[in-house]
Amino acid sequence: MDWQEITKKFPEANFLQSPDYGKMQELLGNKVIVDSYGKNGKEGLAQMIVKNAKRGRYLEIPCGPLIDWQNKQLVDEVFKKIHLVAVREKCVFVRVRPQLEASKQNINLLEKYGLKKSPMHLAAEHTVMIDLTKSEEELLAEMRRQTRYDIRRAGKLGIKVTKTNSIEAFREFHKIQVETAERQGFIPPDLKTLLAEREAFLDKATIYISETEDKKPIAYGLIIKNGLEGDYYEAASTLLNHKLPGAYALLWQAIKDLKEEGYSRFNLWGIAPAGQPNHRYAGVTTFKTGFGGKILEYVPAHDLIISKTKYLKNLLVETMRKKKRRL
Repeated sequence: MDWQEITKKFPEANFLQSPDYGKMQELLGNKVIVDSYGKNGKEGLAQMIVKNAKRGRYLEIPCGPLIDWQNKQLVDEVFKKIHLVAVREKCVFVRVRPQLEASKQNINLLEKYGLKKSPMHLAAEHTVMIDLTKSEEELLAEMRRQTRYDIRRAGKLGIKVTKTNSIEAFREFHKIQVETAERQGFIPPDLKTLLAEREAFLDKATIYISETEDKKPIAYGLIIKNGLEGDYYEAASTLLNHKLPGAYALLWQAIKDLKEEGYSRFNLWGIAPAGQPNHRYAGVTTFKTGFGGKILEYVPAHDLIISKTKYLKNLLVETMRKKKRRL
């Protein structure tokens, strides 16, 4: 299978349907299955991750499958094959979150194939996408005035931004993210996951660090790159970030670097849905939307149920977990 040849047909694809992400999952001990579809296996693909959980084994397809959703014959083929894989792997359900923008038509399409809305998300469903084909002047002009002010203020304060993919930086990032999570009430990725991302993505996974003039860290960001897109995938900060615009300097530097490297868009990866002020991401939403860009809403994750009885246990556990985590 020529992975690159297939994904060229799907410019919306991101790193979650890439060979690097598959390698990362294998490093974590998860089984990865990749199927291609259509004529000569060149019309689409799905990278599927087999996940083992106490509540039931399941199949995960983040930001996929990559197919022409208007091709009914192809979609029929894809879901028949996905169902067969799930049965073969003894999964309770399949969880998918395609790169389809949220609309009644697209949700109806998923429901037509027997999928039910998932109690939990799978990859960011609400995000800000920045068009990197625009000039720096255009990008600055589209930002909120306060965001432009904080970017300029960072320069006047001598805040510097560096980037690295050293193992020491990933370990430091994990330490600070654990501290950030304790303050802000979220569950961070474990160190094993971060190190697997570093090993799988190599120089396409970079830690950005903003620091004061005397080298005190302010903010951290993990940027992952693939295809046409860069992703602001994970973040962390020290207490200095409450006083200093380190995160603004960091994102602006990442934007400039991605433009220079030829990427066409920057996904800021996760904001709160409109009208949900108590959502866990509400705090970062104002920050991210201040950089301009387009707010995108994708269809929510959906589940294809294989074992109804066992799935009910999963539904109960995840419904409670979603409420507890304010998602």
